[in-house]
Amino acid sequence: MSEPSYAHGTSDTPLLGDTIGANLDRAIAAFGDREALVDVPSGRRWTYAEFGAAVDEVARGLLAKGVVKGDRVGIWAVNCPEWVLVQYATARIGAIMVNINPAYRAHELEYVLRQAGISVLVASQTHKSSDYRALVEQVRAKCPDLRETVYIGDASWEALTSAGERVTSEQLTAAQAELSCDDPINIQYTSGTTGFPKGATLSHHNILNNGYWVGRTIGYTEQDRVCIPVPFYHCFGMVMGNLAATSHGACMVIPAPSFEPKATLEAVQQERCTSLYGVPTMFIAELNLPGFASYDLTSLRTGIMAGSPCPVEVMKRVVAEMHMEEVSICYGMTETSPVSLQTRMDDDLEHRTGTVGRVLPHIEVKIVDPATGVTRPRGAAGELCTRGYSVMLGYWNEPEKTAEAIDPGRWMHTGDLAVMREDGYVEIVGRIKDMIIRGGENIYPREVEEFLYGHPKIRDVQVVGVPHETYGEEVLACVIPLDAADPPSLEDLRAFCTDQLAHYKIPSRLRILESFPMTVSGKVRKVELREQYGA
Repeated sequence: MSEPSYAHGTSDTPLLGDTIGANLDRAIAAFGDREALVDVPSGRRWTYAEFGAAVDEVARGLLAKGVVKGDRVGIWAVNCPEWVLVQYATARIGAIMVNINPAYRAHELEYVLRQAGISVLVASQTHKSSDYRALVEQVRAKCPDLRETVYIGDASWEALTSAGERVTSEQLTAAQAELSCDDPINIQYTSGTTGFPKGATLSHHNILNNGYWVGRTIGYTEQDRVCIPVPFYHCFGMVMGNLAATSHGACMVIPAPSFEPKATLEAVQQERCTSLYGVPTMFIAELNLPGFASYDLTSLRTGIMAGSPCPVEVMKRVVAEMHMEEVSICYGMTETSPVSLQTRMDDDLEHRTGTVGRVLPHIEVKIVDPATGVTRPRGAAGELCTRGYSVMLGYWNEPEKTAEAIDPGRWMHTGDLAVMREDGYVEIVGRIKDMIIRGGENIYPREVEEFLYGHPKIRDVQVVGVPHETYGEEVLACVIPLDAADPPSLEDLRAFCTDQLAHYKIPSRLRILESFPMTVSGKVRKVELREQYGA
């Protein structure tokens, strides 16, 4: 009889019971002279002692501005040192930092400001086509809770830090003494594909422990220097990046305000980074950069790839040509702080590309029948659920939506289809909503994508289901060709799949694209591909 698809991560090492501020104090005491933060674009650097002082300056400034425990402070900015200072300063005083996607426009900004009840907003001034000041002015009158906006790099930022001179260190210490590790400390809006996004509310305990365990699993120490080109506004940047680093005394390295492959490789080379983060499309962009071979990446040993499945060929090159022999795959979602499953440093290539790892310590996972909730046997597909310290407190001010996602047993339902192998490693086979049902046959896009990655004319591919009169749905392959001048034809694809895939899985439609629509966190928006090319 097969084992049930259930696993519990055991460990002799306990969870951290600290607040984020108290944990940072431990790092400052242990590693005060070591570098904590480097901003490559501006050349600014902070040791742990200097970083702690800068965090306290911002924390006292917020207290002077009337921010108290439980108040919501928005951060609407690209990656920069001030983002990190606000992250740790709000945690110091118990304010709830609300991450706002830098790509948001006026309508989305207004929704988040109102829904979270943000009183103070810290924002970039401009980035690419966004004029943040103009957008704030556009919505300010409709957001009654918003009493002040601070713009990074201008007089209002200086006013914030200088205001802190009115607050004593004793007052800051008293504010910290009021905090519990179970207090809400962060709201992250999940990118909803329908309707408005929901604000996943996370505690010190949620995100500090998750960052710590992600870092511990890839062996972080104070010797590590972590290059973080992924956005801070997302869990990948601020939890797996920043909190994983500071909870182990490692250094955070910011290569650029937003992802640039050249700037990322230059930062790794210049700062002798030991770890590099990214979604697969970022690594693909770096590997295909002209002159890639000229960069000295020999300092790298590890890193994290997450967000979407990694093609085998990409992983081979990351290990061999980027020297990331201990690179780790992580799986998670914002609502679970985010990581539940992770590959280990000594896992083989197949486990790093065919699975998303096994359960992390102090977390439970199971795979259930989506219709009945009954745990499936190992080897059978079902919905992945997770439970433990990492599950969010709930969606901000939306108890009904919280109850839809977290069942009475405190299991978070991920909406992902998965299979647990006999060895406990988990394969993600698709989203429940992305699964293609063609003439009654279930098709998991991931399986078809993995096979098509092996085609000699394909650089990247996404498979989606689109409407079909007879079969309900048919398979559409959206392909970015290796050579734009010589793309594969539908006949090429079908011949490549014949006798290798079941007939109903073989794409019946093909679109050649230059790029895929992406979320800012690097996930392909399959819903957009379906909408655009489903007709």
